[in-house]
Amino acid sequence: MELKRVVVTGLGAITPVGNTVEETWNNIIAGKSGAAPITRFDASAFKTQFACEVKNFNANDYIDRKEARKMDPYCQYSVAAATQAVEDCGMDLEAVDKNRIGVVMGVGIGGMRTFEDEVSNWAVNGPTMGPKFNPFFIPKMIADIACGHISIKYGFRGPNYITASACASSTNALADAFNLIRLGKADAIVCGGAEAAIAACGVGGFNAMHALSTRNDEPEKASRPFSASRDGFVMAEGCSMLILEELEHAKARGAKIYAEMVGAGMSADAHHITASHPEGLGAKLVMQNALEDAGMAPEDIDYINVHGTSTPVGDISEVKAIKDVFGEAAYKLNISSTKSMTGHLLGAAGATEAMLSVLAVKNDIVPPTINHEEGDDDPEIDYNLNFTFNKAEKREVRAALSNTFGFGGHNACVIFKKYTE
Repeated sequence: MELKRVVVTGLGAITPVGNTVEETWNNIIAGKSGAAPITRFDASAFKTQFACEVKNFNANDYIDRKEARKMDPYCQYSVAAATQAVEDCGMDLEAVDKNRIGVVMGVGIGGMRTFEDEVSNWAVNGPTMGPKFNPFFIPKMIADIACGHISIKYGFRGPNYITASACASSTNALADAFNLIRLGKADAIVCGGAEAAIAACGVGGFNAMHALSTRNDEPEKASRPFSASRDGFVMAEGCSMLILEELEHAKARGAKIYAEMVGAGMSADAHHITASHPEGLGAKLVMQNALEDAGMAPEDIDYINVHGTSTPVGDISEVKAIKDVFGEAAYKLNISSTKSMTGHLLGAAGATEAMLSVLAVKNDIVPPTINHEEGDDDPEIDYNLNFTFNKAEKREVRAALSNTFGFGGHNACVIFKKYTE
């Protein structure tokens, strides 16, 4: 069967560097970090005392006050970003077939703050007061509930579910949505990822794994992918949403088109529960799979938004994989890690980086990798590659590839290119 074409027609974002797509993009291009001391809880006793939190967010701008109280922050971010994306796409909701519009999201953890609050309350009060749990505890906590809230708000009755593959979750969601549309199973899908795990158990758990940076004196400089002094990732929260839509459906309603989604790849490292394969074998395979799916050659890609978490092993293995896949074409690419500014949004990372890749294609601007300093070079990294250090670069971006890798060895990759008839 002939596969249908899929385009991006709407965007929405609640991120550590902006509560709209425009604010997020402007701050990314300006190289602004979202890292700052943690305000969600008293982190003074923790090894890591900073994160990339969402700032100045008011859920009641998008959600009725009573309903917002029934939602974990990750879900509030989801409904807000989805609202932005649906409004941005300009779809006449009275004229479309809502049976063919879905909601597919990637969520790595879900309502961690809700879970922590309820269990902490039980630990303190349970022995004397008995098991008094909030009746909304379970529907606030579960990772799939954001999709439910979005579908209820708009009456979207198409495919509705989450993918959970740790930090690859929302890239897997994009891949699923892409395939559902091009196979004719839906006309449009609200697709993205969300996370809100900046809580004591989240930070404490990642600290126990030695996964987080502990650069407490300079949080805004802590995420430094591809620098020798990198010491772990910076935890982040938020949500990004994309409206993926079948091309003819979009054209029929005169929709604006940001870019075309043309390929998706998936693979496993089959190596370790948390560490990436040291030679980047899974990362290599997932990029090859995405290129093959898109029918593209390595030289067709101008920009890679890398996973680039600022961890000692992960950054090296991803560079090895890029060099293996792209060969000489690797030296003509721009590469950047926007996690240097947003931090690592866990389950929302893939959707956020896909959104930024779409905007790079649309605007012909490559976001920077900030925080690299002169002399801070890792001997295992090839600096003849263009990591777009510290300053955004204007160039033609015909196509962009976005990598996302998760604990468990999950790898996912998506490709966007300029839309042409």
